[in-house]
Amino acid sequence: MKKPDQVKYNEQTGRYDAALTPYATSVGAPKIEMDDIEGWKTQQVVVANSMLEAQFDAIKQQYLALKERVESNERVYRAHFKFTPIVGKTYHLYQSNQGGEFLSLLLPSECTFEHLGSYKLTDHQIWEPV
Repeated sequence: MKKPDQVKYNEQTGRYDAALTPYATSVGAPKIEMDDIEGWKTQQVVVANSMLEAQFDAIKQQYLALKERVESNERVYRAHFKFTPIVGKTYHLYQSNQGGEFLSLLLPSECTFEHLGSYKLTDHQIWEPV
């Protein structure tokens, strides 16, 4: 059965679905306009980018701190020492007269060598600056 043009009948569902269409179905229907969301999008991009940038900066700071710990740990392990360090004890890194670095129990006040730093061995075998 042929329906008038202004009647919206869906042949597939067998229902009148004019209220469900995304477009106007009669001459008297209000004009459907898409909202202008460009301003909203721009604002959300700024908010999202600032949040992501803050997260990136935090991760970058963590990376730099970790890199510094790795370099410091490697420096102590490269230093010359002929003893087994004890976890939790503080050791001192010195510059020898021959140009190398060595680890010692001697305090900086008891030693004439250039003191490069003091370190404590953790239970994870990582040298932490003191």
